[in-house]
Formats: sequence, structure tokens, C-alpha cells
Amino acid sequence: MLSMQDISMVYRTDLVETHALRDFSLDVAEGDFVSVTGPSGSGKTTFLNIAGLLEQFTKGRYELDGRDVSSLSDAQRSKVRNEKIGFIFQGFNLIPDLSLYDNVDVPLRYRGFSAAERKRRIEHVLDLVGLGSRMKHLPSQLSGGQQQRVAIARALSGEPRFLLADEPTGNLDSQMALSVMELIKQINDQGTTIIMVTHDPALAGMASRNIHIRDGQVSDVEHDTQLVAAIAG
Repeated sequence: MLSMQDISMVYRTDLVETHALRDFSLDVAEGDFVSVTGPSGSGKTTFLNIAGLLEQFTKGRYELDGRDVSSLSDAQRSKVRNEKIGFIFQGFNLIPDLSLYDNVDVPLRYRGFSAAERKRRIEHVLDLVGLGSRMKHLPSQLSGGQQQRVAIARALSGEPRFLLADEPTGNLDSQMALSVMELIKQINDQGTTIIMVTHDPALAGMASRNIHIRDGQVSDVEHDTQLVAAIAG
């Protein structure tokens, strides 16, 4: 589903070159649940931005769902991103004066779905995350964990091929974090491919595979004491 080969990303200023990724290669199969760990500055965010077509890279090849996306125009990248990728961020990024229903509706309106199709999708994903009875509530009327569930529902409403999650439990207490992770695991069990960046070894251990990034390069790490040591840096 996702294949990166020898990806390099170099940020240049007049005086400095910063190599965020170096000959980075990774294959993620359909249905995988991959956690991504590594110390600050290791290249995790750059990898996630490139995977989500939010940022272009310096060299290499990137195939998404069998299509080479390395040289797409901005408009083409935006179209692929909107149709195939869902994003879940540490900050919930909900619009405070819109209801849960309308928050989920925003990206669907951008896609141009009919009102009936949008209604079907919104009600389905809010039911999926356990908030179908609260769709007229405002975000301020929900707990942090519930707001993250709305953000997940919004990401799922477009029926993406895979989800990119950047520290999805970073703003939650341990109990809420576990609840959100159980939901993410459930979504993966239903067939959605998930790539999740996390600093928490316990949460990383819930994935089927861990990718550890250090100095812009990647290595697979088993889910055992090696993983905890690697995350600790």
C-alpha cells in the first residue's frame, strides 16, 4: 500500500543543510498497524508529512496504493490526500462553534458529496466512535477523549485507505488514552491501515509492528524489551 524507497529530505538555508531523512526506505502493507517511535529530531514528523503528501522530498520514490506520487502537482497531491488519507492529530482541531455533526461534515463538503451521502457517512462514523447520540453537541460539551473520538470520526468520514495519527493520545490522561487506542485498534481490525507516531512504549506495543527512526533512518524493532530500550533512546 505504501512504499518509500531511498527517500531523502534536506532542508537548506544560506548557511546550513539539515538532513531530516537519509535514504529512508519503508514498505507498509494493506491492513498493517505500524507505530513509529524515535527521539525528538529523528525525522518522525518529516516522515509523517511526506507519507501524508503534506511535504515534498528531495530525492527518492514514493508509491501510495500502487501509484507513484513522487512528482504530482499540488492540486493532484491534494486530491489524493483528500480521497485516500485520514489524519488524526494530538490537538483535536475541532471548530468550537460547530456541532459534532458539522465538524465531521466540513471535509465531506469539500469532497462535494450530496447532502444525503454526507448524512449517511456522518451518522455512521459518529455511531462507530460511540457519539451518535451527541451529534448536536458542541466540542466544549465533551471530554478530551470524546473530542479525540470526534476527530477520529472526521478522519474516517471520507473512508480513507489509511490513517496517519500523530501522537493521538498526547493530550489525554491514561484512561482516556487507552480508550482512544482501543478504538484505533478496532478500526485497524476492520481493515484500515494505520501509521501512528507515539512516544509511549505501551501504546506502541499495541501496534502489529514498530518502526524506530533515528537520525533520519529506519529500523524494525520487535515488541519486547528492545523496543522499550530503543524508545528510551
